[in-house]
Amino acid sequence: MSTTEHDRASPRDVVAGLLAAASVALSALAMGAGLLLEIDAHPGRTIPVAVLLSIVAGVMSERFESMALKALAFASIAMVVGFTVAVLTDAPLL
Repeated sequence: MSTTEHDRASPRDVVAGLLAAASVALSALAMGAGLLLEIDAHPGRTIPVAVLLSIVAGVMSERFESMALKALAFASIAMVVGFTVAVLTDAPLL
């Protein structure tokens, strides 16, 4: 079996996928995983970066548009949860 042109991911697709994955990782860190890892994650600083990464990933590649959209939805949920956890634990927001 040989792979066709459409089955292979271009370098742009690979970078877009990595940006969307980085957006999900930053969102998880801001949502509360930073407490488990004992990292002082400020949701007010990390969530805008995660949103920006997911938007750039969606614009870069049509192949990973749905992944970037899911990363954007996860970042918006992580913003609410991260701010709530930060307020409840008296952690800094910014």
